[in-house]
Amino acid sequence: MIMKSENGTYAGAQGGRFSAGVSRESAGSERLCLHRVFIAAHTETRAHMHDGHESAIYVLAGRHQIRYGDELQHLADLEPGDMVYIPPGMLHQPIVGDEDVTALVARTDPAEQESLRLHSAEHRPVRAGA
Repeated sequence: MIMKSENGTYAGAQGGRFSAGVSRESAGSERLCLHRVFIAAHTETRAHMHDGHESAIYVLAGRHQIRYGDELQHLADLEPGDMVYIPPGMLHQPIVGDEDVTALVARTDPAEQESLRLHSAEHRPVRAGA
């Protein structure tokens, strides 16, 4: 077992600053990454998906929303303590309002950004629970 502390940060192509946590590069992981992401208040993130990889998110700080679905037609409110499961290939996009957001992100992709596919979805209002 290899234990690593956070080791620097990098800008994710989808937005946010990611810690260099557990990954192929930092710990030799073969099928898992675990990072912390920070997204500043009023930041425009990009809709994206991870081909072939599951994601799990645990919100540490910051109330915000996430759009998700084939056409980003669903909207969920998130707050500290919430856990989110994102199936492989599901389009999603954090919507960050007045609060900075910090979350732990686990993914079955040891390189984290390798399976990332950005999407140029139109921004349109959706209703919670839609």
